[in-house]
Order: sequence, then C-alpha cells, then structure tokens
Amino acid sequence: MKLTTHTDYSLRLLIYLAIRHDEMPATVQAAANHYAISNHHLAKVAQTLVQLGYVASLRGRGGGLRLQRPAEVINIGGLVRQTENLELLECFGPNSTCPIEPGCRLKGVLYKAQHAFLEVLDGYVLADLIENREELRLLLLK
Repeated sequence: MKLTTHTDYSLRLLIYLAIRHDEMPATVQAAANHYAISNHHLAKVAQTLVQLGYVASLRGRGGGLRLQRPAEVINIGGLVRQTENLELLECFGPNSTCPIEPGCRLKGVLYKAQHAFLEVLDGYVLADLIENREELRLLLLK
C-alpha cells in the first residue's frame, strides 16, 4: 500500500514536533525548510492535524505548532486511518459497479492485506518513531 503525500507529511510533521526539546512552538515554515518540502502543502497538513486534535495551533507573537497529545498516545495506525482513503478498489466502497464482485475473491485478499498492514501500524505510537531522538535532531534540526 502506498501512502499519500498528505499522510507522509503528517507523520513527518509529528516527528518534527516530537523531537524538539524547547518549549517554543514550531512554525510550519521551519518544519518545511528542515524537510525541504513545500511550505504551502505542509500548512494544509498542519491544518488537518489541528482539526484531528493531534496538533495545537497557537496564534500571535511566539505562536506556532506543538503536539496536542503526548507522543506516547499518538497511534500511527489511527493516524493513517484518519488521513488516508482506505478504499483500495472501487468495490471497497458502497457504489461498486464491478460485475464480478459477488464472486470475486480479490477483494477479500486485498482486505486481509490491508488489515495486516494497519495491524502492524497499530502496534506503534509516535514515541516509538523517535526513540533515536538525538540522532533525528542532528539530522533534522541542523
């Protein structure tokens, strides 16, 4: 399964926010610069993460972004479910027009594969992804 850029950037932004030691909120621009990605696209991602309750947005002087929840409770599988369209095929949705759907076994196989993929992700939280925090800080916050 290939994740969208939106989910990729969501995970990157959460990692960026989680590895910072200082109490100052981070800006989208700073995170985008560190990752060498689009500031505009990352701003949309940040908005999604604020709406989903993963990130808090602080306005005004000294404002920016910070984690809304502890890294130990941000489940990776849950985030992927919230940011991805998990309808792998047309028949995964309610309006399938596939003529072989009633007898097709492919849907079941792909459902099992997707379930296994998400089950693995469910076993990880953001804190697991930043256990090497100091190495990540050296690579990202240079």
